Amino acid sequence: MKLVKELAALVKGAVIKGDKETKVTGIEHDSRKVEHGTMFVCIPGAHVDGHDFIPQAEKAGAKAILTTREDIDPPFGGAVLVVPDLQEALDTIVPFFHDYPARNLRVIGITGTNGKTTTSYLTRAILRAAGYKVGLIGTIQIMMEDEVFPIHNTTPDVVELQHTLAIMRDKGMDYVVMEVSSHALDQNRVAGIEFDTVVFTNLTQDHLDYHKTLENYKLAKARLFDLVSAPGVKERKCAVVNIDDEAGATMLEHAKCPHITYAIDREADLRALDVEVEASGTHVMLENEKFCNEKFCMMPLRLHLAGRFNVYNVMSAVGAAIAENIEPAIIQKVLESFTAVSGRFELVRTGNESQDFSIIVDYAHTPDGVENVLKTARQIAKAKIISVFGCGGDRDRTKRPIMGRLAAELSDVVIATSDNPRTEDPEFILSQVEEGVLEKIGSKHHEKIIDRREAIFRAVELAQKDDIVVILGKGHEDYQILKDKTIHFDDKEVARAAVAAKFA
Repeated sequence: MKLVKELAALVKGAVIKGDKETKVTGIEHDSRKVEHGTMFVCIPGAHVDGHDFIPQAEKAGAKAILTTREDIDPPFGGAVLVVPDLQEALDTIVPFFHDYPARNLRVIGITGTNGKTTTSYLTRAILRAAGYKVGLIGTIQIMMEDEVFPIHNTTPDVVELQHTLAIMRDKGMDYVVMEVSSHALDQNRVAGIEFDTVVFTNLTQDHLDYHKTLENYKLAKARLFDLVSAPGVKERKCAVVNIDDEAGATMLEHAKCPHITYAIDREADLRALDVEVEASGTHVMLENEKFCNEKFCMMPLRLHLAGRFNVYNVMSAVGAAIAENIEPAIIQKVLESFTAVSGRFELVRTGNESQDFSIIVDYAHTPDGVENVLKTARQIAKAKIISVFGCGGDRDRTKRPIMGRLAAELSDVVIATSDNPRTEDPEFILSQVEEGVLEKIGSKHHEKIIDRREAIFRAVELAQKDDIVVILGKGHEDYQILKDKTIHFDDKEVARAAVAAKFA
């Protein structure tokens, strides 16, 4: 609980209308979450203006209003806090209101185009095996130990995020492992968070609809390394960086703190040697040069995770674990028992004895992601690879033909279909994808099927003995965003139904 006057004192140019002694028991920008004593934040948006919901908020018990408008009257017996810039005010007020919860947690932030989710789950598993209570904030969900909560953005806004961190602190979490998106860094959703260890996985083309250039995208990611290097109240800061990726050099330039580098192709503190990919997983030897005497020198691993890209994810997690002083024996045991993350190179099991081909579902929705998954599938394939994929609407259009080219080059059969078309015409999206497909497809079979369910059924229909059907783009998602609605859609469910229909 804080007083309005305490919050106002933090913001230059803030003005209080009404009772400055008003007690604030919570901060919300969603009127449906308002309770007695809440400060309601009025955010003007492109389609909805938070000011229109002040009556609902007051009826629910809001005693304070945060706004940039001077014409808003205070609630009965309450106050209005008028600030010059709403976002800047929130970035300052919200962490203070919750007593800076991140200061009471070890915070591991993971950024990069691909690999964040798998790395975060690996890191969480290692920390839990070491006896720590761990919270996770990621693309798929929020977790507090075994409790699971839904999430709407990879990194929530500052109001939601600080509230979540406060709950984690109050529930006794020792660590929080966070996926940190470029949008969150650029928009400062991570305001008020003191990071302890940060990880860079890789940088490939994505989100250029927002960042405009790859350089801007890279610098947004690099901000996480500025943050971990900033003075704080906690000790032991570290940056873990993939230096096989060219952008790793930029991350290291911004990391004014101890660091651990990792690589397969270059000399690094942590290096993967003798990588052998099989259908059942990957064998690799990790060489730990920097911490050889105090941690381990060599660590042989038999992973259940397939693919070179997963070796990088494993090294990311190992680097974070080394930074947090986790025992090598614990790290090795967890890595060798870890199976998969939902929608990340996930084998779809149907239980149908007649099925003599494989189905893999993956979240890959960038050129690099598509290339990684299909190359891994190629390494383990005994017969054809049938790929089903699309590209999201209202997102970076320049990657569509690139993904089409890669799918055509690395698959034997290509079925282009819808992803989340959003407000765009699916036919137009697929025409851009097909530009790339036609460049590389040659005499190989390809089809364009707008309806995603129909496309998956068609891929399963075409599949023969020892083929691999790879369904890309949505992974763990159980919905599809169309022009006028969002529908339930789960690639794994549809694939199982397609198999059942094929062998009915």
